[in-house]
Amino acid sequence: MAINEIRTELKKLGNKERAQASQRYFKTGPGEYGEGDIFLGIKVPDLRKLAKAYQDIPLPDVRQLLKSSVHEERLFSLFVLVQAYAKGNESVKRRIYKLYLKHTRFVNNWDLVDTSAGHIVGHFLVNRSKEPLYGLAQSPVLWERRIAIMATSYFVNRHEFAETLKISKMLLSDAEDLIHKAVGWMLREVGKRDLQTEEGFLKRYYKKMPRTMLRYAIRENMKICKTEEDK
Repeated sequence: MAINEIRTELKKLGNKERAQASQRYFKTGPGEYGEGDIFLGIKVPDLRKLAKAYQDIPLPDVRQLLKSSVHEERLFSLFVLVQAYAKGNESVKRRIYKLYLKHTRFVNNWDLVDTSAGHIVGHFLVNRSKEPLYGLAQSPVLWERRIAIMATSYFVNRHEFAETLKISKMLLSDAEDLIHKAVGWMLREVGKRDLQTEEGFLKRYYKKMPRTMLRYAIRENMKICKTEEDK
């Protein structure tokens, strides 16, 4: 069975010292955002390589790995889903999109979100209603809100900024640092493509933005609001 082979290969790639470092890096301690997550200690390039080798495994197996308590099994499954989505027909894309949104509780750390949301959710919604994104942006679940803003990375790459700006506005008062960073990052990406658009947003909202969000937004070659940031 492919899933057993995959788990065996994943264990072979693991490293205890790297696993311990990952558990600290991804904040798995009591009360932290990744509380209780289990790591094998696998390098991301090795995980991507394995995902490519098993890219044709059945979706039920991928879903089972996505529901795993092991972080790298979930990340592996998302790499496979992104690959399957990219090469799939419209029916396959819809099925993967629905599977993803049904299992967002397992897309529960920033690396899991950031490697998948744009490729699956953003791509699927590019010519469709964006209402699912607004629902995610209003979710009480941190990771669903991050999915909402990170999904717009696909639009930004197409020089379509409206949804990024709209969802950024929705998340201005979010309490979570990981949301502040994600929103700032996406605003910075907008600025790389259209500085005037980003400047317009920042001039209007910088006084309401958390400092981390603003710092991330102006991190590269941005001088706007610099004085305010340093206060």
